[in-house]
Amino acid sequence: MTHRSLFASVLVLFALALPVAASAQHGGRIEVPEVPGNLIIPEGNVPFLQTRAYGTQNYICLPSATGVAWKLFGPQATLYPPSSPLQAATHFLSMNPEEPGIARPTWQDSRDGSAVWGRVVQPSTDPNYVAPGAIPWLKLERAGAVEGSIGGGLLSATTFIHRINTEGGIAPATGCSTTAQLGAIALVPYATDYFFYRAGNGQ
Repeated sequence: MTHRSLFASVLVLFALALPVAASAQHGGRIEVPEVPGNLIIPEGNVPFLQTRAYGTQNYICLPSATGVAWKLFGPQATLYPPSSPLQAATHFLSMNPEEPGIARPTWQDSRDGSAVWGRVVQPSTDPNYVAPGAIPWLKLERAGAVEGSIGGGLLSATTFIHRINTEGGIAPATGCSTTAQLGAIALVPYATDYFFYRAGNGQ
């Protein structure tokens, strides 16, 4: 295959991929599942991006009031739009530029590089929604944001984030019970849906 035909093929694949990626970025086609009452997003905010995340919740064994215990030190996950193999964003812990010295959960768009940092407003462990053995559902608010290095601002427009439909991710029941285990690390697989909201009228 010549360089010219290879380049043309890449352009075609890119063009085909764009509608798939874009379909999850516009609020009119996103339907958010029912959530517990304390996780309802305030009026005036509409969903604009729906993703499914796969990764790990990461824990470290540290001293506690009762001896030692697992402490969450951040997530690591990749986010995908519904029914698409294209990566939409990454999720990790990083320092929030709007709160010097404070690390927050971070979501960074894989296309334009924009990012948002989240602060938990409310969690829910309501068994009518949260599966056994799964981490809580969350409502988070924007704690910081930056535009991407190429000038894009998809995620920097975020006002709220939902973490719902969680699977796995809870701290292990073993591996952190004695001081000899201090510093041990557990990377626990999890999956969840993240819905991103921005200010809007829903039209």
